[in-house]
Amino acid sequence: MTAGLAPVIAATTHWLARAYPSDGGPAQAARVLAQARQAATVAAWLRYPTETDASLLSMLGPGGTAGLDRAVRADEYDGDRESERVWRGWVDEVVASWAACLLSDARLTADAVTAVAGCEHAAESGHDFARLAEPDAEDRRAAALLRHPDLVAPVANLHRALLIERLRLDPVEVA
Repeated sequence: MTAGLAPVIAATTHWLARAYPSDGGPAQAARVLAQARQAATVAAWLRYPTETDASLLSMLGPGGTAGLDRAVRADEYDGDRESERVWRGWVDEVVASWAACLLSDARLTADAVTAVAGCEHAAESGHDFARLAEPDAEDRRAAALLRHPDLVAPVANLHRALLIERLRLDPVEVA
């Protein structure tokens, strides 16, 4: 994977897991993180399909969590803490929105995983997206909030139309 995408994927994964946590213990939290990471990876590869795109992202920066925090009405974050500001600055709103779409819609997931199979990033590092595309019962139970279409809708709907356009799907069929 292009190094420029690693901090975006990690920060976006972290934001998703904090916004939609598991209600279980450490094992379930790990399942949520794995699913969020796979969704953020597919979304980032779709959003930034070439190494050039990823390099530009690392130079310009992804934008941060302000829009996402407003969408989920999050007010618990302490903006004065430097550690919070640093990782939040690497979250990409479009990647988070697309990841939320993928986690809550099996058809979009299947189309997205197929679409990234031939991208530059996949060629560099093969990747298994089984927890995203074919979650087992434990994965679904652990990520009940993260995969609930109504709960993730405020985030997913931010850039859903752009994802559908990127995947070249008919918006009427997907809706």
